[in-house]
Amino acid sequence: MTTTDRTRIEELQRIHRVVSLYYVENRKQSEIAQIINQSVGTVNRLIRLGREMGIVEITIRSPFETADALAARLTAASGLTRAVVAPTVSTEEAPNLRSAGRAAALLLAEQLRDGQTIAITGGKGVSALIDALETTRRYDVTVVPLTGGVQGKHYTDVNHLSTLLAGKLCGRAHLVHVPMFAASAEERDTLMRVRSCVETFELARRADIAIVGIGSVHDEASSYFDLTPMARSDDGTIRAAGAEAELVAHLLTADGALADYTLNHHVVSLAPAELARIPFSFSVATGAAKTEAIASVLRGRYLTALVTDERTAGRVVARLEEPAPPAKGSTEGP
Repeated sequence: MTTTDRTRIEELQRIHRVVSLYYVENRKQSEIAQIINQSVGTVNRLIRLGREMGIVEITIRSPFETADALAARLTAASGLTRAVVAPTVSTEEAPNLRSAGRAAALLLAEQLRDGQTIAITGGKGVSALIDALETTRRYDVTVVPLTGGVQGKHYTDVNHLSTLLAGKLCGRAHLVHVPMFAASAEERDTLMRVRSCVETFELARRADIAIVGIGSVHDEASSYFDLTPMARSDDGTIRAAGAEAELVAHLLTADGALADYTLNHHVVSLAPAELARIPFSFSVATGAAKTEAIASVLRGRYLTALVTDERTAGRVVARLEEPAPPAKGSTEGP
């Protein structure tokens, strides 16, 4: 093999890697530039070459009709006023969440107005939205947590995400300085009367927009178990309570009611019923492991809108179009 042949093969391999990162994994050009240690201009050139050489073929096979049909079925089955179904771009979950995150960022941008308050939880979906969000102007908005705080992974830290979102919008972040879970129901009631907590949650109750994560509770990787170590060793009780979903750190049963679960009485946050009263509330959630959780939350009618990907939407629609599950272990909660 000549030097010219080797150079040609290496160039083709580089083009293939770049277009795969861009089109399959939905990476930004700036991310790809860091990965391959080249400039953004080089990345752009390699993507263009991939299209010109036929390595990339863009074929339109009515994806919007498919997405629109799924969105229509989802709204009809759930009572949502809006469903946004993003493309399923990979067999891996992370690229699909990024795809939904970009769609959710566009949805948020449509709703943004000066003077608004935006209330958020932690979660991978909320983090994906914030990561994808790009704005062309400053917004006079306030971002406020819906739950108490928790230390740990960046996407579970609601104060961290509030600060990031406020920074991207050039608004203000109002942080909460109490933990998400109290040691007892009595301690929870005491924390909810702390002045800073009262002020934070009053702002959240009057929010114009809420962005929340939906958590699964039967998946070992669930972020719910990052929120409180007590839950990780309590799987038997969680199952006995009939819990299928986590919303604003509360566990819900399959029919969307609050589960009769001890930690639901320890949560320092707004209740799901209070979330439902916010004018525009939506979630970003994808993945097979979240199918039952999303269906549970939608049956509870807590959200105005949902952003997900095609594959997850199909699974959730199938669940919602089945006969409703029997109520099990529900309670009115805190």
